[in-house]
Amino acid sequence: MVFFCQGLSFFPSALVIWTSAAFLLPYITATVRGDVDTFVPYISDTGVNPPERGVFGIMLDIASLLGIFTMYIRYKHVDALNHNYSSCISLPNKIGLVIGLLSCFGLCVVANFQKTLFPDLHKVGAALTFGFGTIYILFQIIITNKMQQELEGKGVFWFRLVVLIWSGLSIVSMIISYGILHNVDHDRDIAQELHWMPENKGYIPHIICTISEWVLAFSFLSFFLTYIRDFQNILIHVDVTLPGDESDEERNIVHSDI
Repeated sequence: MVFFCQGLSFFPSALVIWTSAAFLLPYITATVRGDVDTFVPYISDTGVNPPERGVFGIMLDIASLLGIFTMYIRYKHVDALNHNYSSCISLPNKIGLVIGLLSCFGLCVVANFQKTLFPDLHKVGAALTFGFGTIYILFQIIITNKMQQELEGKGVFWFRLVVLIWSGLSIVSMIISYGILHNVDHDRDIAQELHWMPENKGYIPHIICTISEWVLAFSFLSFFLTYIRDFQNILIHVDVTLPGDESDEERNIVHSDI
């Protein structure tokens, strides 16, 4: 069986592949049409104009749903392995799930409120996505550190830690470069925002900011690749109880594996 079809590993695999396509397909379309610069535009800039705007929104909405499914499965997996019901595992597991869901909600906001039409909402969505996404990774590292025997082991722990550090550095780079850019050149209109030339004021901080954004996005996706091996051993059993039965002996239960 193909590795990403074993157990529930389809979900993190689909999340990584689909979200990568959600970034790259609008980028290719926008650059071919000349709507954005070829050299590292902001990710959101590739979803400003139609038709790429529709592709960008729909694909990120689906990516958000895949993220919700993946995070919930991870939550249930850790919960099932926490045999002693240790609060040092169950608490970060629950908090991590809530934070992860907020990150997915932020991705929906980014997808449906374009930066040119709803700039403030779009920025809030991006902050939720990247900010809470990084915190989600932090909580998963805490859980991995405490459950190395039951879960992935030291190798995966160190990889996730590197992803967290890399993501944190990317966020810091984005914030600093965006702040410098805003101070240097804050009067650009929408058309100028989508097209930059090396001679423009603020071009260097702009490039640093966009590169940091792309690096951060794919750092997140590389994190979810580490779920694939664990999810290969997970099966969900659905119990269907027919109404009207009066005793456990007479109850008809159907078991199925998903």
